[in-house]
Amino acid sequence: MKLKPLGRTDLRVTELCLGTMTWGSQNTEAEGHAQIDMALEAGLNFMDTAEIYAVPRSPETSGRTEEIIGSWFQKTGKRDQWILASKIAGGGIDFMRGGSRASGATIRQAVDASLQRLKTDRIDLYQIHWASRGSYNFEGSWTYAPHTQDTADVLDNIADMLEGLDGLVKAGKIGHVGVSNETTWGIAQWLRIAGERNLPRLVSVQNEYNLVRRQFDLDMAELSHHEQVGLLGYSPLAGGLLTGKYQHGAVPAGSRADYQKAFWRYNPHSEAATAAYLELARRHGLDPAQMAIAFTLTRPFTMSTIIGATSTSQLANAIAAADLVLSPHVLTEIDAIHRRFPRTI
Repeated sequence: MKLKPLGRTDLRVTELCLGTMTWGSQNTEAEGHAQIDMALEAGLNFMDTAEIYAVPRSPETSGRTEEIIGSWFQKTGKRDQWILASKIAGGGIDFMRGGSRASGATIRQAVDASLQRLKTDRIDLYQIHWASRGSYNFEGSWTYAPHTQDTADVLDNIADMLEGLDGLVKAGKIGHVGVSNETTWGIAQWLRIAGERNLPRLVSVQNEYNLVRRQFDLDMAELSHHEQVGLLGYSPLAGGLLTGKYQHGAVPAGSRADYQKAFWRYNPHSEAATAAYLELARRHGLDPAQMAIAFTLTRPFTMSTIIGATSTSQLANAIAAADLVLSPHVLTEIDAIHRRFPRTI
C-alpha cells in the first residue's frame, strides 16, 4: 500500500483510508470490527470517522461509530497501528450542542467527548466536518448566496476555531488540523490566519471526489499543489452510484438509497454519465467500482481516498483497487466521458 505525506508533516498515510460512517446503523459492532481487522491486514494505516456518525445522523446513532472504533482499540490494544481522523459537526444540528456552529469552545467539548468514545488520548487528524458558514460545497447545493447566508464574523470564527485547535494540539489531544467540505476561499483564509497568528496549519481537506463530481480538478487543485493541503477524497463511488446498482431506477435492498430512503446524488443526468463509465469498464474488462477508485488514486492532489463498505466482500473489492493500474487509453476515455458529462450531481 503506497504511503503519502499528510500535508507538510512527517506522518505518512496509506493511499486508501478506511471509512466508517455505517458502523452503528447499517453495520453492527462486530461487522465494524471485522472491517477494521480486514483493512489492517491489507496494510491500511489510516481511518476516518466523525462525531455525527453513524449515518443517517440522529440522537440515537451519532457517536456510535466512534464507540465501535473505541471498543476495537480496547479489545485489541492496536491503537498505535492506526492514524486516526475524526471531525466536529460544522453546526446546525439541533441535538448537538443546540445546533451551535463550530467554535473554539465547541471544538474543545467535541474533542473531549470523541476521545472518551474512542477510548484514546489523541486524535491524529481533527477536521471541521463542514464550513461553519454558508457554503455551496456540502450535499451538492446550487443555492449558495454569501451576501445572505454569511455573517460578518466569518473570519473571526475561523480565528476562534484555530485558537481552540491550537490549545488542543499543545495539550496533545490532537495532532494535526484539517477541514472538510471546504472551498478554495475558505482554505486560503484558514492558511492566512494560521500563518499570521502562528496557529496550526491545515494539512488536508476532505471533499467529495469521484468520476461524476470533479470540482477539485479546478482552483482547489491549484491551491492543494502550492500549499500542500492534500485531498482526502470521500465517496469515490458517488455513494454507490458508480457500481451501477442504481441504474434504471433500481434500489437494491440494504443499499444506502434503500436504508436512507433518499439518494440526493441520483438525478436524470447521472444515469447517462454512469452508463458511459460502466460501458467503459465493461469493454476493458474492469470492475467498475475498482476502476472508479483507481481513477481517484491517479490524481496528483489525492492524499488518500476514503473507502467505505457495508460488507467485508465490498471492502475487499475496494481495497483491491489499490493494485489496479489504469492504462493511458482508459484514462483518455475517462477524460472524454468527463467532457460530455462535466457534472451530473
